[in-house]
Amino acid sequence: MELDIRLKRSNKVYTEGESLIGVIVIDSKSDSKHEGISLSVDATVQMQLSTKNVGIFEAFYNSAKPITLINQFVEISKNGRLPSGKTEIPFEVLLKPKLNRQLYETYHGVFITIQYLLKCELKRPMLNKDIQKVIEFFIEYNRPNNEISSSIKNLISFGRTTGTKSLNFQLTPESIQNVRDKNRVPKFRIKGLIDSTICYIGEPFTGELIIEHCEQLIKSIELQLVRIETCGCAEGYACEITEIQNIQIGDGDIGRLVPLPIYMIFPRLFACPTLITNNFKIEFEIKIVIILDDNHIITENIPIKIIRYSQLELQKK
Repeated sequence: MELDIRLKRSNKVYTEGESLIGVIVIDSKSDSKHEGISLSVDATVQMQLSTKNVGIFEAFYNSAKPITLINQFVEISKNGRLPSGKTEIPFEVLLKPKLNRQLYETYHGVFITIQYLLKCELKRPMLNKDIQKVIEFFIEYNRPNNEISSSIKNLISFGRTTGTKSLNFQLTPESIQNVRDKNRVPKFRIKGLIDSTICYIGEPFTGELIIEHCEQLIKSIELQLVRIETCGCAEGYACEITEIQNIQIGDGDIGRLVPLPIYMIFPRLFACPTLITNNFKIEFEIKIVIILDDNHIITENIPIKIIRYSQLELQKK
């Protein structure tokens, strides 16, 4: 006997207040009996600390319990018989969060995970193993006035009133931090432009970089997307910084005074709109890394805020 769940929406992307509509498909080689068929929707925020912080925040480590966003159970059938062949059972489940909760966007991080699962269970008579099928579906914010956290509302409001927020930056030996002997740092001057630090998740992160002067040969220029995951409670906070993706935008000794385009697509699931709550935070940075021929590394960290809606969509709202 085989069990499957097929959602009507092929991309499996939903918003709060919509319904999961689909069919349960049971393929049985012979006429058989069952003791019940059920559906459950479970949505949780999972938090954990890295091993280096367990001793420091042991009290928090013990209290970092999952946050339940949805916990719904639907009984499809108490018991009965299934004919041989394929049986399709339609279902519809409303995506409604628990009281005083809201649905955050799906996010797969290292220390924070926001996941939405739909599970079907078919109970079988004694001596027969129960059959389960679990699939993941995805949540995205629906509209700016959706009941989401105040921090997200502030981000959306900021983007609406100011539009894009471009950033000009310049790198010189004097601007580098945490260097013991700046006399050993080669002379260089690099300038750049970030088109907007308020980023729509559905559009690329763009800008340009210009090497005005560098007395050392350049080996590589890379663009990194970095996640900053913070978990916390009254006992303390733990912040973990990890790399999501690394894209090389320049190989070898880049020509001087030649604009080098910056272009990065935000990856699905591993990036989400910037999220700040009482228990956890998910924030992002862009890191520009310039590797010189003598293995000196020049970096520039640029904090960004990610939102779901572009300016054009916000104006339409």
